[in-house]
Amino acid sequence: MSNTRKLFENLSGAGKSIAVLTSGGDAQGMNGAVRAVVRMGIYVGAKVYFIHEGYQGMVDGGDNIKEANWESVSSMLQVGGTVIGSARCSDFRAREGRVRAAFHLVSRGITNLCVIGGDGSLTGANLFREEWSSLLQELVQSGRIDQHSADANSVLHIVGMVGSIDNDFCGTDMTIGTDSALHRIMEVVDAIMTTAQSHQRTFVLEVMGRHCGYLALVSALACGADWVFIPEMPPKDGWEEQMCQRLSENRADKKRLNIIIVAEGAIDSSNKPISAEYVKDLVVNRLGYDTRVTILGHVQRGGTPSAFDRILASRMGVEAVLALLEASPGTPACVVSLCGNQAVRLPLMECVQMTQDVQKAMDEKRFDDAVRLRGRSFENNLNTYKLLSHRKTDTEVPHGPFTVAVLNVGAPAAGMNAAVRSAVRVGITEGHRMMAVQDGFEGFAKGQIKEIKWGDVGGWTGQGGSLLGTKRTLPAKHIDKIAEQMRIHRINALLVIGGFEAYLGLQELLAARDSYDPFSVPMVMVPSTVSNNIPGSDLCIGADTALNAITGTCDRIKQSASGTKRRVFIIETMGGYCGYLASVGGLAAGADAAYIYEEPFDIRDLQINVEHLREKMKTSIQRGLVLRNESCNENYTTDFIYQLYSEEGKGVFDCRKNVLGHMQQGGAPSPFDRNFGTKIAAKAMQWISRRLKDFYQEGRVFANTEDSACLLGMRRRALVFQPVTQLKEETDFVHRIPKEQWWLKLRPLMKILAKYRTSYDISDSGQLEHVTRPRARDIEIAITI
Repeated sequence: MSNTRKLFENLSGAGKSIAVLTSGGDAQGMNGAVRAVVRMGIYVGAKVYFIHEGYQGMVDGGDNIKEANWESVSSMLQVGGTVIGSARCSDFRAREGRVRAAFHLVSRGITNLCVIGGDGSLTGANLFREEWSSLLQELVQSGRIDQHSADANSVLHIVGMVGSIDNDFCGTDMTIGTDSALHRIMEVVDAIMTTAQSHQRTFVLEVMGRHCGYLALVSALACGADWVFIPEMPPKDGWEEQMCQRLSENRADKKRLNIIIVAEGAIDSSNKPISAEYVKDLVVNRLGYDTRVTILGHVQRGGTPSAFDRILASRMGVEAVLALLEASPGTPACVVSLCGNQAVRLPLMECVQMTQDVQKAMDEKRFDDAVRLRGRSFENNLNTYKLLSHRKTDTEVPHGPFTVAVLNVGAPAAGMNAAVRSAVRVGITEGHRMMAVQDGFEGFAKGQIKEIKWGDVGGWTGQGGSLLGTKRTLPAKHIDKIAEQMRIHRINALLVIGGFEAYLGLQELLAARDSYDPFSVPMVMVPSTVSNNIPGSDLCIGADTALNAITGTCDRIKQSASGTKRRVFIIETMGGYCGYLASVGGLAAGADAAYIYEEPFDIRDLQINVEHLREKMKTSIQRGLVLRNESCNENYTTDFIYQLYSEEGKGVFDCRKNVLGHMQQGGAPSPFDRNFGTKIAAKAMQWISRRLKDFYQEGRVFANTEDSACLLGMRRRALVFQPVTQLKEETDFVHRIPKEQWWLKLRPLMKILAKYRTSYDISDSGQLEHVTRPRARDIEIAITI
């Protein structure tokens, strides 16, 4: 094993005590974080304590501070809110309260604290840490503890995780609970859209976000709302007239409904509140439209956590324990956070300071600064919303000489339609003539190509599947006809949205450039497949929706098993040879094992898993969940594994099997896939516009360089354009997967949380980074999702 790898086996929690508490407003996913802290803590040999009812429980002590065991956190992962309770605590704000809290921790030898909450809770934790020495001295002087106890517990280590549905904490892309809150909002918006269309109504929706407009902004982006009000970007004076004009334009364009989203903290440019009722009265009085207000309220905090929040919480919880184990007396309190799809550690007070600076900028009416300080993800959401929301009329758009075709290739994936809508509208805004190709390359060859206008893609974001139609056919067999259609329709650029067939198709078009001139145009692929198996991109459109479908089904199955007891379910997932859905779905559903092609297994591994489940049945958790990727092994089929488990588990547990099949491809896209599809396609379209200008000479477009055929993928923290020829090296073409896959690093987490001994490479962890403050004229090149 090379010396550069850092393995967590070398970290021991023996003799350490860790306490975990949830504080402030509850958020879905907090339980997943608590579960991960408890299990990881026990795994490394530490004692772990629950502190019930947040800081109040710490101040009151007694039964509020209880040691946790492995089984204490069983069945928590799928539950919303926080099982250990949360409370706003005025006692902890007073020094006397903190003295009592310190006494209750010291008397149990707890010097490692994991706090899950918002910025107020984390600021309180930091103050507690800074005062720790003086609090202990006060306890010694009053005779409540002796000097030996004070010396043995002289340093308090604090690690924070941000649990807040508002996503109002700077330094992290997503806080625990935000994605689930977006799920609740989109469920309501999708339901409202059907009734609003029936009656030609306008709906004004008020969503949470007293100081932060993230939920309002992203839900507006994800549902294509007509107007959005957020505290960071108040509308300009005269907005009333402008909004009413836009609503009536949309009605005139045969749009049967209008959706307006208002953040509860929305203000105008004079810092006066804008309420949902005020907006409703305005629409009724000026336009006479039938208008209704829906205030979502605490619905947004409720319900089961999304797959994203469970994975985020599990990763953050494990990372928090690692941070506590590695902390030295001089280590500042940190928050574990997410940047792109990477876990990072940031100094807690730097994040808090920047979060407070946003509020200060808003109070001082420096709204551009407030948006910038929120981070590049927020800024990008805002810019994309502005780009897509306002219908561009023929007089506003300068018509260029270019025609761009959009097509879907491969199997359908939720979010494809959001990507097409975004591409079409950005293309029209940039002055291009947009053409829609139906039924992939097969439809292309048959000439199923027609112009697509701004209004044609209205309401597409929430639709599952592929409205353009999609086929797996590759272009090579129809290359003559496709080249002919490119010539007939004078197509100057191609945007291909699809899976592995789209990737292979682009390679084939590239290879045909020497023989067929029409293919010497800019081409870009946006990866979209539930399998998440495209080289050059850590994530694909559609994978998040499929994960949520798998997780939701596993929840139901686990619930049925908890009724019957002593039952193990074998569940087969899609993905071809790519084990992403099985592995990450396993982590989100709390599976005991997940069999995948990328991690070969033999009969001994199956035997170990059966033994593990036999042992588990002796505890109070009498159920098991095993996921199997459909192509993980040609001989160890789902039936074989089911029969093996049934035989070996006789008398201890019985088995059931379930093949999830195409339900993983269907359904309405998740908020993440709507948002990801919208942003990535907008960026692809802007790239096409730039390349068209670069390659336009003497009245024609001619592009035959390597970098004129790219794949746009999410790599760690940014969206990157990569020439498809360069990606060949990274591809296993036989099994249709990338040679290296980032999510394999998450597999040990699933095993640890299921009580398996395993090796875990933590080389990426441990560096305390600093919060980067955006410069005033920061030009955003990389979009963080």
